[in-house]
Amino acid sequence: MRNANVLISGASVAGPVLAYWLRRHGFTPTIVERAPALRDGGYAVDFRGHAHLSILRRMGVMDAIEHARTGMGSMSYVNSDGRKQATMPADLFSGDVEILRGDLARILYDATEEHTEYVFGDSITSLDEDTDGVTVTFERGAPRRFGLVIGADGLHSNVRRLAFGPEERFVKHLGVYCAIFTTANHLDLDHDGHVYRTGSRLVGLYSARHNTEAKATFYFGSPQLGIDRRDVARQQAVLAEQFTGNGWLSDRLLQDMRHAPDFYFDSVAQVRMDGWTRGRVALVGDAAYSPCSLSGMGTGLALVGAYVLAGELAAAGGDHRAAFARYEEEMRGYVAGCQKMGDGVAKLMMPKSRLLIELLNRYYKLLPYLPGKNMVSRMARKTAENITLRDYRDLERR
Repeated sequence: MRNANVLISGASVAGPVLAYWLRRHGFTPTIVERAPALRDGGYAVDFRGHAHLSILRRMGVMDAIEHARTGMGSMSYVNSDGRKQATMPADLFSGDVEILRGDLARILYDATEEHTEYVFGDSITSLDEDTDGVTVTFERGAPRRFGLVIGADGLHSNVRRLAFGPEERFVKHLGVYCAIFTTANHLDLDHDGHVYRTGSRLVGLYSARHNTEAKATFYFGSPQLGIDRRDVARQQAVLAEQFTGNGWLSDRLLQDMRHAPDFYFDSVAQVRMDGWTRGRVALVGDAAYSPCSLSGMGTGLALVGAYVLAGELAAAGGDHRAAFARYEEEMRGYVAGCQKMGDGVAKLMMPKSRLLIELLNRYYKLLPYLPGKNMVSRMARKTAENITLRDYRDLERR
């Protein structure tokens, strides 16, 4: 097996899934993660369709995911008094199975840590490639040699920046910002959620972890703001400027925001690249082709991409040139469909004119009575299933 030692940057979803399958195919994966430990909290992510579920079942993690699933039902749009105006079907938001990202990361870590070296609290600083491998330097650890380096480090990928160029060349802002954090279940929600819209602002609350807590979510339309993604104080100030006096639970949730242990704020964006590989470096998941956090496709896409990349490396006997070419060929159409879905959802969620906002509000009120009320969820399922996965089981070494 050529290039048996593989360094993966990122321990969220794509990184551990890739490590799992690489190990099954006889490679030796190492994961480096900037955070000092696994990140808890985060928003709910979902899987839908045969492609997603078949990979999870073969990894042996479905029972754990089912145990930790959110069990979310419908999502209701409410007015300023909290009265329900329309209810969206559960399948639109939670697919076949939904789980908090932090819980999923823990499950994937537990499935891989025995046979994968994890290095927390460190980050790659340089990549020096030659004909035999890549010399990697780190912020804290000593330099090391690997056959291949894979960036599974998300929207703001460090590996992408080092190997392909600055972020602004590839990350496309979709005109929306989002924030999410854990809070109390103020409304005693029972496996459901409420959403309140005013113009180009949306605030929501949905139950989590068997109703013992809740997730507050904020979305607002805006051109790119240029906020440092590590400047939490500034991010919270911007959110307060946008939502103070907005109505419903906005002010109460903004108070909770100041004490939240897992505050997250970022642009809703896609990653658009002509190619996801360069030399001995490849990207997978959001680092390569984020469809945006509103799409409902990002985690499933990362799962599929990691499975395919590992399988093609095994099929090519570790020949990265052949494997990377096949990986791009297998994934390109699937990625395009998921990104089209994400772009459409972002435009629908945050319309730019008052007329479109009013039409959208009327549409939500009428939706329960329309014959096509499940159309969006059917489109999401069709997009998620629009790939035929190659069976790499004959290449596994267990």
